[in-house]
Amino acid sequence: MSEESLHRILELPDRTGVLTTIKRDGRPQMSVVRHHYDPATRTLSVSVTDDRAKTRNLRRDPGASYLVAGDSQWEYVVAEGTARVGEVASDPHDAAADELVELYRQLSGGHPDWEEYRAAMVEQRRLVLRIVVDRVYGMAP
Repeated sequence: MSEESLHRILELPDRTGVLTTIKRDGRPQMSVVRHHYDPATRTLSVSVTDDRAKTRNLRRDPGASYLVAGDSQWEYVVAEGTARVGEVASDPHDAAADELVELYRQLSGGHPDWEEYRAAMVEQRRLVLRIVVDRVYGMAP
């Protein structure tokens, strides 16, 4: 299997994966999330809230692993890299809210009410988490 075929699994549309971070006690903390993958920059992007364990863990230790299943039973990729925790949306029209809108468009296309969406991102204290992938492994066709 080639590294290219593993990256293709990350690019499959409408996928969820398991984001793994490290808790303070050294044990893994895992969360199921949706992602967007940009192969040109080898970057995974995920929308998260500021108060979640995964966000706190990555602020303390930016090392992250992300598992995505492929189409067949044994097909998968694990992407490892360094996370960058973005700014929390604090205004419906700040740069953080703009990033969340762009990520939503990449994942789902349009939204029926962008103003409502932007307000919800501020209320939920959301941000974009980016993982720059420096290693992949797994099983691919």
